[in-house]
Amino acid sequence: MLFQDLDRIVFAGDSVTDMGSAQPVGEGLFDNVGHSYVRIVENMLSTWYPEIRVRVTNSGISGNTSRDLLARFDRDVVSLSPDWVSICIGINDVWRQFDSPAMPDQAVLPDEYRENLTKMIEAVKDKVKGIFILSPYYMEPNREDKMRARMDEYTAICRELAEKYECIFVDFQKAYEEYCKIRHSSYIAWDRIHPNQVGATIMARAFLDACGFDYNR
Repeated sequence: MLFQDLDRIVFAGDSVTDMGSAQPVGEGLFDNVGHSYVRIVENMLSTWYPEIRVRVTNSGISGNTSRDLLARFDRDVVSLSPDWVSICIGINDVWRQFDSPAMPDQAVLPDEYRENLTKMIEAVKDKVKGIFILSPYYMEPNREDKMRARMDEYTAICRELAEKYECIFVDFQKAYEEYCKIRHSSYIAWDRIHPNQVGATIMARAFLDACGFDYNR
């Protein structure tokens, strides 16, 4: 398992990371960390590895694009001196291209997305033990669907940059695609984006699988 005692993980992202967390940074007691995959990751680490005290910080803010996250990255990520950084961003970059087509300034196109993500990675790569790049996703099994096809472009950028900078890549799109071969996406997300607790658990499992988590210990 990657994490050591008193490591701090900062999870940066949008609404699927946020899910009711304290703003701008959520951690500690009560519901400050929110109800997303971040909370489930914290629960599972504390349950399976009680001897390892991991500080889990939720720096997700609903509605953020990569442009928004980059603008606050120093305040909400770098300044917290994390040991590990997790970046899950891109859904709104794509979504705004489809739900607000008359407002092109609200969307973030692929070239800018790649640049924004690169700047985030470079801001912390020499200061942390490791970086997780978590892919955006759309729970639509038809890869020809326009929004799904567009989202796949952004997932490819995540994979490309993770390889370039030796980050840990977590493919949420693949995790959801495998699940939706058995159950319809409406079982986990009314809008094919915002997961319920089943969906959040799928994401947490994908994240922990990339960390060498031992479910049988």
